[in-house]
Amino acid sequence: MDHVTSQDGTAIACRSVGEGPPAVVVNGALSEHSSALPLALALAGDLRTTVYDRRSRGHSGDSSPGVEGAVERELADLAAVVEAALGEADDDGGSGVSVIGSSSGGLLALAAAATGLPVARVVVFEPPLATPGFPLSAPPDLPEQLHALIGEGRRGDAAALFLTAAVGLPAEVVAQMRRLPDWAEREALAASTVYDTALSRRYPEVAAFGPVDVPVLALHGEGTWPMLRASAVAVGEAFPGGRHRVVAGADHRLDPDAVAAAVREHLTTA
Repeated sequence: MDHVTSQDGTAIACRSVGEGPPAVVVNGALSEHSSALPLALALAGDLRTTVYDRRSRGHSGDSSPGVEGAVERELADLAAVVEAALGEADDDGGSGVSVIGSSSGGLLALAAAATGLPVARVVVFEPPLATPGFPLSAPPDLPEQLHALIGEGRRGDAAALFLTAAVGLPAEVVAQMRRLPDWAEREALAASTVYDTALSRRYPEVAAFGPVDVPVLALHGEGTWPMLRASAVAVGEAFPGGRHRVVAGADHRLDPDAVAAAVREHLTTA
């Protein structure tokens, strides 16, 4: 893994694969760069794709933990990754980096384009945004609740709270998850949920992003939850350069080959 240094001095771990114009994949909640690597490898023949550990995950640190300024820190992290991706690319595509965001990573991808990062185009897969038929149910102070639990050393309780209050899983399902061997991995990533929930609070719906003047492709799996389907449709309809597409046979788990095919089409039509 390579590292870039964010604005506050935090080391952000990243890795690039493939050749071609630059792209950056932003993964979703409770995951590390490894979850984005299959998509990067699927795009390797068309793009030089960078994956990274978002702040407080995996090989990345967090020099400034807390809720205050959380969104700005994540945008600064992504800006540092984008700058590095542009610097190492043989071909910058003429206008910046393609940013591909999955789930909460889609919120960060859209925010990057809306706030002026050198983004050429955006692809989002099932960003968790409210729509008229599906309001968000998380309490407004959820980032603060999670931060307090982390400060008390209660990482397991923080991960469980995120899964029930933000994701919407039933408490009995989460209780069963806590007994599984992979629960330790969720506990290790629990501090990062402060950032996911801060993003959702800043950007609860499509209108919160304001103008996005680059082409946007919004994807959802054919078998995903109705809320995420509605969110992807709303994103595709919200922006002048927006489009929406269904990924056949997929659910909320990103299908690398299917999403890579959609990205390639987006590159040629955007």
